[in-house]
Amino acid sequence: MKNRWMVWLIVLLWIPVAGMASPFVVDQILVEGNRRVERTYIEGVLTVAAGKAISTEEIDRNIAAIFKTGRFQDVSAELVEREGRKLLVFNVVERPLLRKVVFTGNSEIKTDKLDELVNAQKIEFYRPQVVREAIEIIKRAYIEEGHYATEIDAKVDINDRQEATITFDIDEGDKVYVTDIRFEGNTVFKDKELKKVMLTKEKWFLSFITGRGGYKEEMTKVDRDIIADQYYNEGYIQVSVKGPVVNLLPDKKSIELLYEIEEGKQFFVGKLDVSGDILKDKQGLLNSMTLHAGDVFSRKVMREDMLRINDLYADTGFAYVNVTPETQVDEQANKVDIVYDIEQGIKARIGHINISGNTRTRDKVVRRQVKLAEGDTYSASLVKDSRRKINNLGYFDEVNLTTRKGDDLSLMDIDIDLKERPTGSFSIGAGFSSVDGLMLQGAVSQDNFLGRGLRLDLSGSLGGSRTVYRVGLLDPYFLDRDLALGFDVYDTEREWTDFDRETTGGDIKLGLPITDDIRSFFVYRYEKKNITNVDDDASFTIREQEGKHTLSSISASLSRNTTDFRPDPSRGNISELGIEYAGIGGTERFVKYTADHRYFYPLPWQMVFSAHGRIGYIQEIGDKSIPLDERFFLGGMNSLRGFQSREVGPRDPLTGDFFGGSKEAVFNLELFFPLIKDMKMKGLVFFDTGNAWATDESMFSDMRYSVGAGISWNSPMGPLRFAWGYNLSPKEWEDASAFDFSVGKMF
Repeated sequence: MKNRWMVWLIVLLWIPVAGMASPFVVDQILVEGNRRVERTYIEGVLTVAAGKAISTEEIDRNIAAIFKTGRFQDVSAELVEREGRKLLVFNVVERPLLRKVVFTGNSEIKTDKLDELVNAQKIEFYRPQVVREAIEIIKRAYIEEGHYATEIDAKVDINDRQEATITFDIDEGDKVYVTDIRFEGNTVFKDKELKKVMLTKEKWFLSFITGRGGYKEEMTKVDRDIIADQYYNEGYIQVSVKGPVVNLLPDKKSIELLYEIEEGKQFFVGKLDVSGDILKDKQGLLNSMTLHAGDVFSRKVMREDMLRINDLYADTGFAYVNVTPETQVDEQANKVDIVYDIEQGIKARIGHINISGNTRTRDKVVRRQVKLAEGDTYSASLVKDSRRKINNLGYFDEVNLTTRKGDDLSLMDIDIDLKERPTGSFSIGAGFSSVDGLMLQGAVSQDNFLGRGLRLDLSGSLGGSRTVYRVGLLDPYFLDRDLALGFDVYDTEREWTDFDRETTGGDIKLGLPITDDIRSFFVYRYEKKNITNVDDDASFTIREQEGKHTLSSISASLSRNTTDFRPDPSRGNISELGIEYAGIGGTERFVKYTADHRYFYPLPWQMVFSAHGRIGYIQEIGDKSIPLDERFFLGGMNSLRGFQSREVGPRDPLTGDFFGGSKEAVFNLELFFPLIKDMKMKGLVFFDTGNAWATDESMFSDMRYSVGAGISWNSPMGPLRFAWGYNLSPKEWEDASAFDFSVGKMF
């Protein structure tokens, strides 16, 4: 009560003074107390002037304007008389100059990032609110990185020169992990079904390696929309998802999330119709859609139907087609009526095709993969197919193909922006084995030789018992036509335990397209062979091959590749049928049949399942036995892992020699999963089975089995693979396991 009377007393005393106040005139206006801030800067915000009437209200407004600049911590005004002149003096006290912002204790967020967040470089003068705002910004940044319990202590030091240093001492605390995600009100979906689609995951025992379960606030907000989207796709269009409610547990390391869900009623599709520009008959459009009357309403399927209509129009040149769904909800009948309103726009042709980013690859190598030419009618599906074909070249890390309006609305330009990748690989190595002795191996390959799309292979191996040289070149677009032409030349000398073999030969290849995904290949092969130094106690199969031989054969193959990305597929199939006939001259006679199929299927969490099968058969012609080097020898990285190379198949029981089979069957099941995504390194587990059989043995008898794991990495040197396999039924002469690896391109 006493304070209230004091307030009224002050007001009563002030009223007569205020009423008596009247404008006054001064001879000069001065600014005093400023050290760093220029006087002219302060005068620039003043509205009072010497020689003009000034009121106390104007002085108050000018004091406020000086304060508003943020550069002063105190401002006052006084009317003084000096040397007979009336002066209005604005006295200012400058804020300390902010010289330095220091961060200590931070490791999760770099100092440069923190500087950028608090905008330290643009703050000139120290103000207490700068510290408060910076602390909130830094805490928010740490919460987004999963450090929910971060504590920040700010210290301000001001020296004699009125220069301030702010030090933010950061106690990051332990990274917080989500240990439990709960839902209330969900009956349509089980908890595990919702958790499966969410970006935020619960902590598991390998979180210290994978980071799974890390808390990020923005991600939890996205999860709210993801949960709602699951309901929209099941007809629950009135669903409400609230939260999450975040509960930090006492250990300061764990967080529980709670999402509250109000599901509402399920809605079904009512009437379906199309309006606007109808390209073909209305019923035909409706029949092409996935959603039909009576189906559970799904926003996802409705979008897909919109895209289907869009692509249908865009494939006939209407690049600017606009499809708008108009929905009418009938809450009484729990139905949603949908009318797709179509505005087709004008028909467009291809204008310019612009290619950029290809510093090494020639334009024509990219341009010939584009399914459209300048002047053609625009087609959305052909644009998509063009991007897929460019990507499948394997020459580029990134392929960005976009369309934009050309010189006028009737033209659509295509911009292809590329980021090249290394297309060559080099591998060199040395080793020692009881069979080959000391070996030096080297290989060079270039899938985009001279930037023309040529494929060059060079390989060599020098050792005490083996010498191999090989040169190969293939032009997949000979004379700029969709025609592949190439050759290989090779020379091999090999000393086996029971014999030596020398081979010199080469081949000519011709590839012809049938469709975009199916190609045929024809190869003529010619070799001169000489088998010498055959031991007297070698098996009969080996002894009968001694001497000089000549191979002249022609082979034909038909392959089909529907994979999404040929260098590293995640879905699709690769199939090949082949036949080789030897007997066009030469001394060797046989017919070889092969069938190979590989299937890829994508799984959740970027995993890929692959199933592979290969069957081969060699048929003798006349009384000529099958050549040793044409027989099937299994074991190793490319057939049955867990077995030594070339040591699966028919074996002479007396000498222990493996002499190869006339029949083979190999089946591989593999599961790939990402290990280090940025390095494109994958892990895999596998199951292999198969065998090779002699002519008098039944195919698929005595199948061999192995399991194991490995690593696949598209390294800068080229494809690198490691595999450890365990032999599930080892023979007495076999090891229980085997380790295989390959670096660089296989030749």
